[in-house]
Amino acid sequence: MTTSRPSFQAWMILVIGVLTQMAATLAITGPAFLIPYMHADLDFTLTQAGTVAAAPSFGLILTLIAWGAFADRYGERLAMTLGIGLTALASAAAVAVVDSPVRMVIIIAASGAAAASVNSASGRVVMGWFPRHRRGLAMGIRQMSQPLGTSIAAVTVPPVAAAGGFPAYLWFVAAVTGALAIVCFALVRNPPPQDPTRAEVADLERRNPSEPAATADDHTEHEEAGPTSAGEGRAKPSSVFNPYRGDSFLWRIHAVSALLVIPQFAFSTYGLVWLIAVQGIGASAAGAIVAAAQIVGALGRMVVGGLSDRTGSRVGLMRVVAIAAVVLVAAIAFLSLTQTPVAAAIVFVLASTVSVADNGLAFASVAEAAGPRWSGKAMGAQNTGQFVMSALLGPGFGALVTAFGYPVSFGLIALAPLLSLGIIPRRDIDRIT
Repeated sequence: MTTSRPSFQAWMILVIGVLTQMAATLAITGPAFLIPYMHADLDFTLTQAGTVAAAPSFGLILTLIAWGAFADRYGERLAMTLGIGLTALASAAAVAVVDSPVRMVIIIAASGAAAASVNSASGRVVMGWFPRHRRGLAMGIRQMSQPLGTSIAAVTVPPVAAAGGFPAYLWFVAAVTGALAIVCFALVRNPPPQDPTRAEVADLERRNPSEPAATADDHTEHEEAGPTSAGEGRAKPSSVFNPYRGDSFLWRIHAVSALLVIPQFAFSTYGLVWLIAVQGIGASAAGAIVAAAQIVGALGRMVVGGLSDRTGSRVGLMRVVAIAAVVLVAAIAFLSLTQTPVAAAIVFVLASTVSVADNGLAFASVAEAAGPRWSGKAMGAQNTGQFVMSALLGPGFGALVTAFGYPVSFGLIALAPLLSLGIIPRRDIDRIT
């Protein structure tokens, strides 16, 4: 096992990736904090304001895989610079149409579609610069950027809009994302290109004996691909095959992540209401509990990622997280039967933390199993599945609560991580040398 330390360049790339993802998150989540302003000051109906708030996420879902493919083909530096730069332009252009809900939705959706570039490209560039024994920590830190970006948006967006209206928010986003576009262009460097490994050369010769195969340097490392789960087949070189066809590992990780994200969005969407309506906690205190859960959850991603580096297993820790999620979501269901504010607050923070702990593990696993030539598309697919699931969960969980109440609804939510236990692969696959 290699013990090389990440370079200064790798850590700088990670910092830029975190900051750029936070800027993209500001653009995507910011309008949601302006729904009261749009309703009261711009005379938008709640439906119109809600549509504007959802527009960036809709644009994001449509382009995540496309941006991942772009990063695979043209490199992370161009993808990040172009995407976050277009986000700045779209935000500035939206200033001219703040009085038109329809045009606002179109342009704000375009800003989200552009910001999607960061989701795949920043993760891809981080994975490319860090050695395997530090990728879990690196991706855990990188995945902190989304909850931190949402927290910053919650703190900064309302005061900015109060001072200068919706246009002030748009100019604020344009300035932040524009500055990060310049930083990406100036400082981001694509990971060093990888020479063909001996495993790739042997596979090329076996598949195409009549064609000249690439040569591998005597010092080129072997591909680090661990044994696969039953029915998954063996890992194959990423340059000569589609990893989605080579084995079932990526499909299984996508499915597991879609299931494990269900408790996460249930807590983030309905946690505040549950604390107030079911546990009788005051609005201010409930808001502080939710904020604390977001911060602890962000730190938890980093800790779990670092732990996966030490244990040498992403999927092993993913299984532990899934078991913990079953127990804690079931505890939330039980606590929904009565008012126990102190216990509810503690368990809620723990459950919220566990519900996001798998995030960095899953992204690291997806990137490693996809290999350097497919990781952008694979991370785009990973993000798409999670965002689609979150979009379905909003009305879906609300309907469950209306029909059955919180105890039964959270009990059903606990089935999601329980089901994931049967899907999690037994061993990691790594196709990044």
